[in-house]
Amino acid sequence: MDWKQHAVQLADQVTDPVSRWREPIASVPRHELVPRWWERDGEGKWILRDGASVPGAWMRTAYSDRSVITRVGALHADHAEPSDRTEGRPTSSATHPGLVVRMLRHGRLTEGMDLLDIGTGAGGLTAYASRRFGDHNVTSVDVDPYLCDAARARLAAMGLHPMIYTLDATGDLPGVYDRIIATVSVRPLPASWLAALRPGGRLVTTIANTSLILTAWKTEDGGAVGQLERDWAGFMPSRHGPDYQPGLTKLLATARDQDGEEVSIGRYPVVDVENAWELRSMLEITIPGVELDYERHGSWCTAYLVHADGSWARASAERTDPPTVHQGGPRRLWDELERIRNRQSAEGGLSLYGSRVKITPDGVCHLARGRWTAKID
Repeated sequence: MDWKQHAVQLADQVTDPVSRWREPIASVPRHELVPRWWERDGEGKWILRDGASVPGAWMRTAYSDRSVITRVGALHADHAEPSDRTEGRPTSSATHPGLVVRMLRHGRLTEGMDLLDIGTGAGGLTAYASRRFGDHNVTSVDVDPYLCDAARARLAAMGLHPMIYTLDATGDLPGVYDRIIATVSVRPLPASWLAALRPGGRLVTTIANTSLILTAWKTEDGGAVGQLERDWAGFMPSRHGPDYQPGLTKLLATARDQDGEEVSIGRYPVVDVENAWELRSMLEITIPGVELDYERHGSWCTAYLVHADGSWARASAERTDPPTVHQGGPRRLWDELERIRNRQSAEGGLSLYGSRVKITPDGVCHLARGRWTAKID
């Protein structure tokens, strides 16, 4: 199978002609990292794809600038039967190469530096970094034993032998490094990540349930200083076992079916908050842990917000009409969202992107931009 022309086309798409990442992208057989994968069918269920059975689709999928879902819930595509139709949240993927390159660029890597890749997944970032800087400079960790074993074997078949460890990356890490790049999102920021950085080292990560990329340089006091980049990314949250904890499904059912303790007319049209990245990020910074859902039936849209403290909200409207809003529990979640939208409208944007970050050694992140401040802990 002639994969090289596909890899070159991918490199042309996600790198500049003079980029030093062009050759690694063009020389890694990405299809070998994703021999089987999951895709959604028309009913929202996951169906299995086997590359060897559909070689054309395999090449198109593996060498497109998209994430490829390899694991749903606790079931990896490599272990599924052709007839399997699974449900649940994706728990691992091969991150789309354009985003991998952006994260690597944020890392400010140079020759001879030791890199820790947190979130091995299918092994793409590890492969690209090993190609460019040598596998002896690259370490990768993941909580999933099978992901580590599969990546180790598939990279070895490419002649790459980085160190790969199975562990919960929110705990202790297996060394000290000049650069740490995480392709899983976290909140709070693990103090162990700062401890594993050499003084002057650089951290690149994302904040869970946001689109925020945090970059920071380690300082002599054991903390770090940096910023929230004027860039965005969405990575799966870190997990501590084979699957994520169950979500707030019972409270979502309440939000769908019950009348609110308070019913009002909203100021702004219904929005799919999950995909309105700036709004979603500020909501998560303001009220950590809000879970979301969104439905569209013809011209009618409904958004749901729920929180573990028992708060919930449902907003429904036709097209861009003012929505009818039902809310219950100790907090008024839709009111909180509308306050954020008021600020966004009045100021032409929110203060997140580009804000300065000071991180204390225990991992608490203090954000500031102008008069706006916030804390991530």
